[in-house]
Amino acid sequence: MTSPLPDPAKLPLSLYIHVPWCVRKCPYCDFNSHENADPPEQTYLEALLRDLDTEAARADGRTLQTIFIGGGTPSLMSAHFYDRLLAAIDDRIGLADNAEITLEANPGASDQARFDGYREAGINRLSIGVQSLDADKLAALGRIHDPQQARDAVGHARRAGFERINLDLMHGLPGQTSQQALDDLARALDLGPDHLSWYELTLEPNTAFWSRPPALPDPDQIADTEDAGFALLADAGFRRYEISAFAHPDQACRHNLNYWQFGDYLALGAGAHGKITGADGRICRYQKTRQPDHYLNALDPTRAMQALSPAERALEFFLNGLRLIDGVARASYAPRTGNRLDLISEDLSQLVSDGLLTDENGRLACTALGIRHLNSVLARLEQGLARHS
Repeated sequence: MTSPLPDPAKLPLSLYIHVPWCVRKCPYCDFNSHENADPPEQTYLEALLRDLDTEAARADGRTLQTIFIGGGTPSLMSAHFYDRLLAAIDDRIGLADNAEITLEANPGASDQARFDGYREAGINRLSIGVQSLDADKLAALGRIHDPQQARDAVGHARRAGFERINLDLMHGLPGQTSQQALDDLARALDLGPDHLSWYELTLEPNTAFWSRPPALPDPDQIADTEDAGFALLADAGFRRYEISAFAHPDQACRHNLNYWQFGDYLALGAGAHGKITGADGRICRYQKTRQPDHYLNALDPTRAMQALSPAERALEFFLNGLRLIDGVARASYAPRTGNRLDLISEDLSQLVSDGLLTDENGRLACTALGIRHLNSVLARLEQGLARHS
C-alpha cells in the first residue's frame, strides 16, 4: 500500500497555541476551556516557553509559515504576553517573512488599546467570535458580549491596522428562524469582514447544551438557510473555499488551509494538538496535557504521541482535504501520506459515478451532493483503504 515515505523538509509547518481560560464557559462549547477571568499570565508564559524547547526540536530546521492562537479566550492575555512569546518563537524556531499570525478575540474581552498592542506585537490576523448580532440569541448562547460590543471590536481591529479580519458566526441557533439567521448574516456582512466562518450550531457531548438540549431548527430549515446564505455571501464577493469558510480573494486562512492540506503543525499550550512528520517519514499525532494546572507544572506536557498507520494517514488526508471546495491534488497524495493512490482507484471511480466526487484536472473534489454527505464519502473510502492495508 505504501510508496516512499513523506519528506518533512517539503511540508509546510505551522504552530497552534492554546489559551485555556475564558470569562465564562459557553453552553455549546466543547473546547478545552476553563472559567478564569484573571488567568495566571506570567506563569503560563513561563510554561509555554519551557514547552517551546521541545517543539523547536520537532521543527527540525523548518520555519513557521503560520501561527494560530486559539482558546478559550486568547484576548484575555496582554499584548506584552504575546510580544514576549512571539519573540521567543521567532528566536527558537523562526518565522517566515510573510508568516500569518492569527489571534482569536472575544468582543467581551477586548478594547482598542489591546488590539493596538496585539498588532504591534506582530499579530496580523484577528478572528473575532461574534457568533450572532442578535441580543436575544447571544444571551441564549451564553455569550458575555452584546451586538454593539461586537461591532465595536471590528472597528477597534480596523483602527489598530488589521487588514485581515475573520468573523465567526453561527446559524441554526435555539428558536432561530431562517429569516433571522439570514438577517444575522447580513448584519455581519455590513461590518466589512475579509473572511467569514459561518457554521451550524451543533450539540456536542460534555456540554451544557448536550445535557439540556435547546430546541433547534429542523434539518430542512437548516438546508434552506444555508442555500440562501451561500447566495448572499456570493453576492457580497465571498467565495466558499471550505465547508464553512468564506473569503474575499487572497483572504483565505492560510493556517487552516495547512490543516486541510495535511501539512504539519506544532502544538503549544494546555490541550493543544499537533501533527508532525519525522525525518524517518513517520507521521505522528500528539497532544498536550489538558488541565491548565497540570500544564503549568509539567516538565514535558506531551501526551498521546501516536504514529499513524498507512490507512490512517490516507483517511486523514481525505478527511481534511475533501472539506475544501477545490478538493485535493492527486499529485499530493503520495508525498503527503506515503501511500499509492492507484490502490483505491476503483473506489474513487465509483464515487465519481455516484455523483459524490469529481476527478478533473488532476484534483479530487466533492460535488455539492458529496459535501452534504461527506461522512458517507469518507466511510466508503475507509472501506477501500481497509481492503489494501
